[in-house]
Amino acid sequence: MELTEKRSLAVSWFKNLRDSICSEFEKIEKEFDSRANSKFSYKKWNRNGGGGGEMGIMYGKVFEKVGVNISTVYGDLSNEFKNKIPGTENSAKFWASGISIVAHMNSPLVPAIHMNTRFINTEKMWFGGGTDLNPAIEIKKDTEDFHSALKKCCDKFNPEYYEKYKKWCDEYFYIKHRKQARGVGGIFYDYLDSGDFEKDFAFTKSVGTTFLDIFPKLIRRNMGKEFNIKQKEIQLIKRGLYAEFNLIYDRGTKFGLMTDGNIEAILMSLPPIAKWP
Repeated sequence: MELTEKRSLAVSWFKNLRDSICSEFEKIEKEFDSRANSKFSYKKWNRNGGGGGEMGIMYGKVFEKVGVNISTVYGDLSNEFKNKIPGTENSAKFWASGISIVAHMNSPLVPAIHMNTRFINTEKMWFGGGTDLNPAIEIKKDTEDFHSALKKCCDKFNPEYYEKYKKWCDEYFYIKHRKQARGVGGIFYDYLDSGDFEKDFAFTKSVGTTFLDIFPKLIRRNMGKEFNIKQKEIQLIKRGLYAEFNLIYDRGTKFGLMTDGNIEAILMSLPPIAKWP
């Protein structure tokens, strides 16, 4: 399969996944309040140097703020950044396409979540991404069901994936200056190139469909529960930690900024309201 076809397949998949996720999230808003008319608003953007993307943002009664973004960008990496990316020894050329989702929920009893998957090309090519759950107040069954779904997703492709990518997630989503985890984990993978494009792509697609299956289940089981001011306060402080991680450590944030991406789309992950103790 030619590289152009691989790229085309990836771009198409990310867009279709975006459409499915946004449709499901709008459906949840309608289920919560039949009078509600919460919808995603979309905004396209172009990147200086090549490519662009489309932001999708919704503010609702279940989703206080949720962003579902897709992008395909290409061009030349800066001299400062290219040495940090594999396959740039002889050329600064790159191409990257992906989807990124961050949901901050109104109820502190419904966990926030992050998911992204991507396909990147330099002189090498690989997939990366993952998803992690960030509850303000952990509900053990939610955590167990989330990890069970991810394990089933991983086991279909390689029995070593889940433990490997779970560990990578735990290590990656760790707020070093706070000496604590950002949430209750998930999976994180990068530089996935087994030599079998179709298998690696299938795994990446499965991460996306697993997210689309399990997260709405967690929302629906918790979105109708009553919560109090104290629980909301806990959520706002947890959001502050989330913001700290994304601004200081997150690779996606750094990649977007270093490749002259759209600032609004890059910082979409930040919560609408947060507090610090």
